[in-house]
Order: sequence, then structure tokens, then C-alpha cells
Amino acid sequence: MSEKRKKKVGSIAIPFLVTIFIATLLVGGAVYFIYHNFIGKKDDKIKEPPPRNGSISVSAEDSHTILLVLDDPEAPSDSNATFVLMRSVPYKKNILFIGVPSNSIFYSQKENTQIALKDKYTRGGAQAAEEFIEEALKIDVDKYMVFDVNSFEKVCDLLGGVNYPVDIKLNGYPGDGTLETLAADEITKYLTYNKFPGGEPERALKAATILSYMINGSDGDRIATNFDRYFSEIINMIPNTNVTAVDYDKKKSAIQYMFNFGSGISIAACVDGTDAEKDFIPSESFISNLPEEYFGEPTEPPTRPT
Repeated sequence: MSEKRKKKVGSIAIPFLVTIFIATLLVGGAVYFIYHNFIGKKDDKIKEPPPRNGSISVSAEDSHTILLVLDDPEAPSDSNATFVLMRSVPYKKNILFIGVPSNSIFYSQKENTQIALKDKYTRGGAQAAEEFIEEALKIDVDKYMVFDVNSFEKVCDLLGGVNYPVDIKLNGYPGDGTLETLAADEITKYLTYNKFPGGEPERALKAATILSYMINGSDGDRIATNFDRYFSEIINMIPNTNVTAVDYDKKKSAIQYMFNFGSGISIAACVDGTDAEKDFIPSESFISNLPEEYFGEPTEPPTRPT
């Protein structure tokens, strides 16, 4: 009797389980069909993010000229400020440093008299010096930056110093033209030295050359990566400039492009001209005779990948 009962229970359980299984499949399939075709239809594809702009334009409009002035109030009384033009052409990955002798003079048509650069600077500061250079060299100067010893040496430290053939006896160096590694304070002493055989034109050329050496010897990727911090540190130290945060934002990407993708980007020159006893008369044709890539007509600009 018990065996019959067991058989009966088993025979009922198996069809019951099969029925449950089939029902589950049918219900599950129906639910999937409804979700897939009605509820989930709107989300069956992952939405793609908006496309990124694949490049940043670097154009001739990013080119600019800045007057750099090193003015050491603690220098000997017969020393003069140091003047260097920095012409940056980021889309061609070029920087040209041009030394301007502090004893430069010329006859100004605007003022109808002969004027001297150091006198203009002494009386009117960097803006007056900028005006002198614009008229004397027939060039547009966009901005100026005046460095004292502390701010200039900060720049030297950020760039990593310089290896330079020292030709004067300085800090124990023999002065025979041997390549020496100069720290920031030694660079300042060298550039403010006022007894070079070639006078102020030679000192101006050496100032431009050392700046060029520092740029070419620096790590371009490091400068580009830390450019925001470097600018903030320097701009808060220099005593006088008309460079603003807005100016920086406009040029930052182009300058970073230049340092990221350029190599040996800088060269140096000194204003050509004529010695006139203790004075120097700059050539009005100097700028027009420079290589075309610095002041020539712009060519098709490149783009920088993001």
C-alpha cells in the first residue's frame, strides 16, 4: 500500500515540476519581450559622449615681443640697466633674444631731438624705454617686464642655470672662455659686469646669449607642464610689468606648444649699429634684415594635438 502511495506522489510531482518550468519560461520570455520592445527600447544603445575638439590652433597671432629689463639697484653707480627684446614666434617654435645696448641714442622725429635709451628709462621707466626702442628700431613692442635681482635669479633657477663660456674672472673662474656652469647669482654678476672690452654692445649681446642658452638648455616638457606655477611665482616677484593674467591666458597654450614640441628653439643677436664715442647709434634697418621667420609674413599655422 505504501509503495503504491509513493509511486502516485512521484508520478504527480514530475509533471508538476515540468509545468512550473515551462510556465517560468513563458512568463520570462513575455517579460523580456515587453521590456525589450517597449520599456527598454529607448536605452538599448549606450549614448556616446559629445565629440572632443581634437586640436588647438597655434597661429601667427600668438607671436609677441616683450622688452625685458634687468635693473639692479645695488649695482655700481656707473652700471646701466640691461635691455633685451624677446621675440616669440610659437607657431614656428622660435624665440629670438635681441640685446639692446643701454648707451643707444638716436634722433627722435616725435620729440625733434636726440634721445638716449638710458636717459629715457631713468626718467620714464620701462614704458619710456619701450617707446624709445619702437621708434629707434621701427618695431612694435607688446609688453615689458622689469626684473630686479631676486626676480631675475628666480627665473634662472626655474630654467636650471646655464652652461656658458665665461671670459672674465668671476667667482674664481679663470676667465679663459672655459665652459662653466653658472648659478643664478653668478649669471646676475656676469650680466651686470660693466667692463667688457666691447662695451655696452658686447654686454647686450652676452645678455641675449645667456638667456638663449638657458632656454635651449632647459627641459621644455617640464616648463610646459609647470608653466602656470612658474608664471604665478615670477609675476608676483617682478617689480614692474604691464603683462596681465589675461595676456597670459591668451598666449599660454601657444607657448606650451612651443616648449613641448620645439628643440633648440632660441637664438641670440644684438642690435646692429655704429659706435659714436661713448654712444651707440642703432641701425633702423636692423629688424628688417633679420631672418624672415621672426618678423616676416606668417605662413600656415600648425595645430597642437590635445
